[in-house]
Amino acid sequence: MINPVPENTVSYQDTFKVEENALDALNHVNNVVYLQWVNDISEKHWNLLAGQEIKEKYFWVVLRHELDYKNQAFLGDEITVLTWVGESSGVKSIRNVHVYKGETILLKARSTWCLLEVKTLRPTRIKEDILSLLKPDLS
Repeated sequence: MINPVPENTVSYQDTFKVEENALDALNHVNNVVYLQWVNDISEKHWNLLAGQEIKEKYFWVVLRHELDYKNQAFLGDEITVLTWVGESSGVKSIRNVHVYKGETILLKARSTWCLLEVKTLRPTRIKEDILSLLKPDLS
């Protein structure tokens, strides 16, 4: 797997095997399942990055998903899902997700998320308390 993650970015990945409930009538992973994997890895990454204090102040909602299906996966295939956050400015952040079967890219996704404040349920600017979570700890 070629690592597409920029050096100055914190990434997260998860590996698992395709289960029968992920298959469609053609016996390959259903397109909707890929979208679920994109959402699941995004939430897992955020929950690992953000402490309780941050999560009590903010949450994310998705505005847009762009999915490019490149190849297929089948029952029992070992899948690696990789995510990282790209450009973040104003109230929006771009999250990238790649799905692999070994060295083969199955899906490239790019999602636009909006940061909301818990108390007001309104969009809020992405400030340093969030941006600092996305940078590797070099200490």
